[in-house]
Amino acid sequence: MAIFMDVHPDLGDVTEEDIRDAHQRDLALQSKHGVQFLTYWFNSPDGQAFCLVDAPSREAAIACHKESHGLVPHKLVEVDRPTVGQFMGDWERNVPNEARLAGPGSPLDTGLRAIMFTDLEGSTDVSTRLGDHRAVELVALHDALVRDALAASEGREVKHTGDGILASFTRVSQAVECAIGIQQRFAARGREAAIEARVRVGISAGEPVAHSDDIFGAAVNLAARICAHADPGQILVASAVKELSIGKPFRFIDRGAIALKGFDDPVRLYEVPSNQA
Repeated sequence: MAIFMDVHPDLGDVTEEDIRDAHQRDLALQSKHGVQFLTYWFNSPDGQAFCLVDAPSREAAIACHKESHGLVPHKLVEVDRPTVGQFMGDWERNVPNEARLAGPGSPLDTGLRAIMFTDLEGSTDVSTRLGDHRAVELVALHDALVRDALAASEGREVKHTGDGILASFTRVSQAVECAIGIQQRFAARGREAAIEARVRVGISAGEPVAHSDDIFGAAVNLAARICAHADPGQILVASAVKELSIGKPFRFIDRGAIALKGFDDPVRLYEVPSNQA
């Protein structure tokens, strides 16, 4: 058995009740097809639903959908439980019902996630100049400060990249708050210890399955490219992050549209000052 994430886009004015009813039909027929529908996310404003299903094959999952309500998925991507948990959070608490942000009675989880990369400046250069031990100390400092900020902002570490960390956030505002916290922590620690340690931060936002056969593939790639484009000590975010932060007390500075490798169209970037005063 494998776990698949599927996407049902362009559902129009479908309601939360419509999607719940379709899911219940899946549950009623799942044994017949040898599958288990685990949970789903519903983005009402965009008219999209994302299902998580344990199935022996893509064909079995699609067949159950087709018989129960006819909503055949636009895309079906194989995923693994740890990866889903790292990006989506504790989705298993919702099985077999819809995913909600904080348990029963809380708002529906849309499946949208903010993706953040950090990158420690010049750790390789530090190793060359001052030795491997000093470089390891700087990476350890980076890890401690970033993880402290993640814990304060309810972020989830997806993986360590060697010189940085990839993280996921349920709310875009959490990611922006975390990035600001990271830069403030680095600035304060640098003053205390008289060290030269700066970090780049890049943030994007996206849905689980979009333009890729990997879970959050497009959003991860974009966040990585944005992070690489940032200067040491800078926070850069995609335009979607700014748009999803409307109503939040963040200040954004337009840095223009740039070409990023792997993306057909120029991407408009915004800087988030770590001093928001």
